[in-house]
Order: sequence, then structure tokens, then C-alpha cells
Amino acid sequence: MNFETKLKRFFAIAIVAFMPLSCSDEFLDVDSFEEDSENFFNTEQDYQNALIAAYDLLQSTYINVMLGEIASDNTLAGGESATDVPGIQEIDDMVHTPLNQQLQDMWGWMFSGVNRANYILEFKDKTDFAGKNVIIAEATFLRAYYYFELVKWFGDVPLSVDRRLLFGDQDVVERTPVAEVYAQIEQDLLFAIDNLPEVQSQTGRATRGAAQALLGKAYLYQDKFTEAANVLNDLINSGTYDLLADYSTMFENDNENNIESVFEVQYTDIEGAGFGCLQCSEGNVAVGFNGIRNYAGPLFESGFSFNVPVQEAYDAFEDGDLRRDIAILDINSWAEANQDFASGAGISFVEGFEHTGYYNRKYIARQGDLNTGDANLTNPNNYRAIRFADVLLMAAEALNRGGINEALAQTYLNRVRTRAGLADVMATGSTLTDAIYQERRVELVGEGHRFFDLVRTGRAATEIDGFQTGKHELFPIPAIEIELAGNRWAQNPGY
Repeated sequence: MNFETKLKRFFAIAIVAFMPLSCSDEFLDVDSFEEDSENFFNTEQDYQNALIAAYDLLQSTYINVMLGEIASDNTLAGGESATDVPGIQEIDDMVHTPLNQQLQDMWGWMFSGVNRANYILEFKDKTDFAGKNVIIAEATFLRAYYYFELVKWFGDVPLSVDRRLLFGDQDVVERTPVAEVYAQIEQDLLFAIDNLPEVQSQTGRATRGAAQALLGKAYLYQDKFTEAANVLNDLINSGTYDLLADYSTMFENDNENNIESVFEVQYTDIEGAGFGCLQCSEGNVAVGFNGIRNYAGPLFESGFSFNVPVQEAYDAFEDGDLRRDIAILDINSWAEANQDFASGAGISFVEGFEHTGYYNRKYIARQGDLNTGDANLTNPNNYRAIRFADVLLMAAEALNRGGINEALAQTYLNRVRTRAGLADVMATGSTLTDAIYQERRVELVGEGHRFFDLVRTGRAATEIDGFQTGKHELFPIPAIEIELAGNRWAQNPGY
């Protein structure tokens, strides 16, 4: 049985046995594990079960990926109408408030992940068995992963290390400064690097390379260019990963967990889901949301037409770039090419709100899955959370912006461009920096990185309509969280 299937099967047990996951809004009210530690963590299987439950919250990061595009200049909210999921529309228009439901969900789900990881780490010394250090390293990696999501979205957040946040903590817990949160992320990932294997026995588990890549990204987000270059160079030189030769197969369901995938969030269509608990879905919810509305035709399946790419994103690709039509689907060209489908009837679809004519082809539903209900919420498409191409471009940026080795920065950039069928870039200095930024946009479009790339490099105000400097670099702390903390916490600036 593979790790993805084990995760799915264990989830139902986990929520019954020791972690009552609801659609609760409060981070202190989620996952306050009820299982008495005297009756748990007595066997290796207990630790494995808790670890699978900690991985499970990765599946809820679909909302982080969607909003990382919608908040940027790559896509529009879309959907059925201007009132379809108001929280998504607000973020697209940069008018979101502390009452935004999607941000509230993200906060709660990411802290659920933190709490599940901390549950294991709280009792890491209770029972000894062979190989436990790898389980502890995986839990530590997951805590870093969830905290990295929290800190980049919300800034200062409550930091808890090796203990769960439980009911009552809201009276004493404070928001921890960003620098301290990053310091813990770094410490966690250094531990994970030292204790995780290069290759796991089960696909989907964190590896040494995944920890190296996430650490490099955490350094880059803090402008620690030397540290980022060092760890990313080590990963690149390990030879464990490489660029997939054929980019056109990168995001297909039959090519998941390939040589380019440094870390991948596992999804499955075996177990159905509903709108009452989106974070309970074992499928990739974003794929259904991104899909073509009321589509009938070959290859793809229909969806809700959110997260639609804009013309500018489509035009950002250079002439001859092999990635463009793999990354972004031009629905009109697709319809023309398939006008003989179904005995000449052609394909059909409905134009949604803010229809641009484009869809995020990387993450829209493909035909051939089980169509388990609700089919739009249970797509099996894995999310390629960290790809080797991203690693190369992060390393190139660190080497260039840090003034460390521009020749090597060019080499890494051009490895990505060569696969795309493009000529080498030989620029230096700020011109090379701009080329790397541009390459990140087209290589990673649709994968949730664009907004944060713009923010961390100081370009958001000039690229995103409605972006206010000094405010929109962060998102608001959900109002309910501040209220639960007795209104002791200051809200993020501008909200």
C-alpha cells in the first residue's frame, strides 16, 4: 500500500481517535487532541498514525496555492459571478478584511498542521524504537512547512515548539515576531536535513532534499543570499533531482512524483468529499475550482472557472517557449482545434465571471479519474509543491543578488530556459536579476508562488492593481483570533 493510500485510509481513524477536526474557526479550538498520552505513543504504529495525520493537513494547502495566484497579477478570481465565494473575490480586488472566510480557513488549517506535528514532538521521548529519528524529523519538517505558510501570509504568529496549543492558551499566547518564527523554521529544517533520508521508503514522505529546498526558500525570503546559495547548491549537486526532459508531461496524473518533484502534496480520488468540510477532502479542491465551467469535450473535465489567467500572463512567455500552452489553456484555440469532437458538435463550455479565455492548464481536471462525488472536490492531481526548476531559479537568484557567482547563476537559469526551447541569457547585474524574475513567472505560473515573489522582491505595488505598500505585504489576522485572545493582539498594519 503506498503512502498516499495509507494517508487516506488513516484519516478517518485519526479524526475519530484523537483529533476532532471540525470546520472550527479558532486555531486554539482545532485539533486539541483528546487522546490521553498514557494511552497513545506506546508503539511505533502510534507514531506513524499521528505522522500520517500531520501530513494530511498538507491537502488543505490548495487554498494557499489558489490565492497565491489570485492575489498576484497572474490571474483573476473568476467563478460564476462577482459574489461567488466573496472572500476569493475580495483578495483578487485587494479589498480583503479580517472577516475574510478563506483567510480564516487558512489560518485554522495551517495551525491544525502545526498542532498535529507538535503532538508528535511533545511526546517524542516517550517510546523508543528503531527509526524513530526519521519520524521525528518528518514531523519537524512538517511543522516548519506549516509555519512557513503562516509567516509568509500573516507575519507575526503564535509560535509553539514541541507542545500543542490547547484551549486556555488563548489567554496567554502572543504573536511571535517574524524573525523568531523564521529562526525556528531554520532550526527545524537543519534538524530535518541531518535526519531525513535522501529517498524515502514510501512516496510522498519528506526527504532530505525537501528540507534543503524549503530551507533555501526560507533563507531567500529573508534575503539571506549566501545561506540560500549554499544549501541550494548542495541540493543541486547531490544529483538526486533533475529537470524532467519533457515539460509537457510534468503535471499529468500519470507522471506524479517524478525526478523533478522535490516535494509533492499527495491527493487521491478514492474517497468523496463535500462543501461542508473542504479540508476533509482527500482530493485537490483547487483543481475543480480552476476547471472550465460546464465543459464538454476531450481530455479535460468541467469545474467552477476560478483562478483564470490574464492576457498579460499568457503574453509573458517568449515566442517559441514550449511551456506556454502546457501552463495556460487557450480555450478558444482548443475549441477550434477540436471542432470535430462528438461528430462535429465541437466542444462546449460556459464563460464564467471575468472570463479571459484562459485556464490554469497545470491544475485543471483531466478525464480518467474515478469521478468520486463531489467530483469537483476529489480530483487526484498532486500538487508539485517544490520542483527542481524552482530550486535552480532560487539558487540563481541567491547567487546573483548576493553577488556570489553570476556565471553559476546564469548556468542555473539557462538550464531551465534550455528545456523551454529558449536561448541562453548572458546578462549580468540587475539585468540578470530581472531575467531570473521573469523566468520564475513563466516557469512557475499557476503554482501559487507569484504573489510572494513580488512582495519579497519589492515589486508588488507596481505589478498588482490595488496593492497598497505598507499594508498588503501581509494579510489580516482573522478577527475571531484577535477576539479570542482578549483583543491583546495588534492587527496587521492597514487593516
